[in-house]
Amino acid sequence: MDKFNISIFENKIFFQIVKEIKLFSKYQINYYDDLNQCIKDSEKGNHIVIFFEGNPSKNNEYNFPSIIISKSLKQSKLDSNNLNERLKMPFSILDFEKKIVSLIAKNKFKENSLINLRGYIINKNERKIKKDNLELQLSEKEIDFLILFSETKSPIKKNFVLDKVWHYSEKTETHTVETHIHRLRKKIFSKFGDNNFIKNNNKGYYI
Repeated sequence: MDKFNISIFENKIFFQIVKEIKLFSKYQINYYDDLNQCIKDSEKGNHIVIFFEGNPSKNNEYNFPSIIISKSLKQSKLDSNNLNERLKMPFSILDFEKKIVSLIAKNKFKENSLINLRGYIINKNERKIKKDNLELQLSEKEIDFLILFSETKSPIKKNFVLDKVWHYSEKTETHTVETHIHRLRKKIFSKFGDNNFIKNNNKGYYI
């Protein structure tokens, strides 16, 4: 968690106060008046971006944790971003610190739930697969199946899938795997136009 950068946007006085009291001395504290530069730098590591009233709507489409400080907390535009913590002015430094710690914890939980699979992002917690701003809801078994692919580069045998996902004996005769793969291929093609998502050869299934 000590790799976090805390970036304060368009409030230099607050930035100077935070630096002076050394509230987050183990983190890198940055000041920005250019949101595009802030976003560019945030791609290099984990950033919390602190916005003040009048600015928060600018961050909705971005994927960094943010904390909003406002005179009012009735800002429905922010509801879509689940990596927000909000503080109403005036606020105590202790409350501010708690919000920062909460955001770091949320971000760590989110990162641990994401799997990169051949250009797709698998969200284990939400049971979704995403690519190019498109997302598809999957079943628990489909997620478990894709997790197997993420854990090996070798083709996966049908019996291995039966054991790990359905907990069936290797000797079980069933078309469960073939049926689920057929359905998953159709769903992936319908959403992403990918007609080559799950392939197979004499060694098993692979992506």
